[in-house]
Amino acid sequence: MNSLSIVKKSAPVLRVVEQPKNYADMTDAELVIACQQNDQQAMTTLLARHERTVIAMFYKLAPDWRDNSDLVQEAMIRMWRSVPKLKNPYAFKTWLNQIVNNLFYDELRKRPRDTQFVSLDERLTSDTGSDMGTREIAATAPQPEDRLLTNELSDVLEKAMAKMPARFRKVAMLRDVEGYSYEQIAQITDTELGTVKSRIARARAKMQRTINVYLQDAA
Repeated sequence: MNSLSIVKKSAPVLRVVEQPKNYADMTDAELVIACQQNDQQAMTTLLARHERTVIAMFYKLAPDWRDNSDLVQEAMIRMWRSVPKLKNPYAFKTWLNQIVNNLFYDELRKRPRDTQFVSLDERLTSDTGSDMGTREIAATAPQPEDRLLTNELSDVLEKAMAKMPARFRKVAMLRDVEGYSYEQIAQITDTELGTVKSRIARARAKMQRTINVYLQDAA
């Protein structure tokens, strides 16, 4: 009688092959998270993607500055150094804008003011050599009382904004100062779109009431 032998077949081994990342298709937030996991390619992609963004930001702030290459380079270095510490990856664009603004105002304080002095007593002559008298320049600068009102209103608005609950202040700043869309703000703050719109409307209404009260008192 032949004995039957039972042969057990081992189960096939499943191997998970990790697909290569397509960094170009990743969002800024995804790249930031990857950077925080020491992914050097993600960092390279993020820097390359936003170099022109930084250039455009500086041009918007100072279109008359001829060479911003040093400032752009410094902004990129700060971004490279600080991305690992960014707490909210979805706020990357706001954070980058703050880096550029800080560098811009630091540079502005360093640069000498380009001032040209013109003598009002100097006699003017025409192309034919005839005397045209002295210069008469219309005063275009705000009058002292106008400057005082502007400064006072700025202080009032700043104090009103500071007293506003953080959830309203943040969305108002993102919308009216940074220029983000409602959809972007919803993503950055991880808030429902309808809630974002409501908070911005309430923040604007509060600021408008503050302005109205100030104007009535100043009248």
